[in-house]
Amino acid sequence: MPPHPSLSPEPVHTPDGGPAAVLWDMDGTLVDTEPYWMRAEGELVSSFGGVWTHDDAMLLVGAGLWDSALILQRHGVALDADVIVQRLTDRVQEQLREQGVPWRPGARELLREVVDAGIPTALVTMSVERMARQIAECIDFPAFAHIVSGDAVSEPKPHPEAYLTAARLLGVAPDHCVAIEDSPPGLAAALAAGTISIAVPHQIELPESTMYTRWSTLEHRTVGDLQDLYTARFDASERPGPA
Repeated sequence: MPPHPSLSPEPVHTPDGGPAAVLWDMDGTLVDTEPYWMRAEGELVSSFGGVWTHDDAMLLVGAGLWDSALILQRHGVALDADVIVQRLTDRVQEQLREQGVPWRPGARELLREVVDAGIPTALVTMSVERMARQIAECIDFPAFAHIVSGDAVSEPKPHPEAYLTAARLLGVAPDHCVAIEDSPPGLAAALAAGTISIAVPHQIELPESTMYTRWSTLEHRTVGDLQDLYTARFDASERPGPA
């Protein structure tokens, strides 16, 4: 995929105490769509006579869709990678329309508090843009200044391109951003971009580490908690500059 065509930074106001921006993963972090993806994968493999186990599905959590397509091909799905991505996305979007958006505990509430505090936000997901926009449009407030999707970057997570792109679009330095993730590939991407990274495990356990902050849930988490992580990295008198 070619890089996103619009990478010019936009100047933003940074609230006192930081962070400069909050960058949100989508599947498994903001919304609990992983069961929808697993169902779509299983149905697709089964339609070609193959077997798709829960362990197989867990290997794809947090992975880029085109990387996932290669694995599905090895399980007998005789389709071009682009067609696989299209079919999976269509099926997940169908489930979203039928069953609604399953929000992760505390995620929507924290997102609202971040937006109300004037902190810029971006959605950083390996899902394609049309699905990311479907999720964003279900939020009853303007939640994201930008969406960086899997079809807008050349390298999927765990490569840092998506997070670096989000910071560039927001006009902030990535190391002054907080990123919230739930999977090993996503967390690796956030760390490689230099962000202040928060791990909120969901389908896959993420161990405690000095490299990131691990929260068991976003419930009852506040902007104050994000600001505490920011000031723990930077002296309170230091102000972030543009990227």
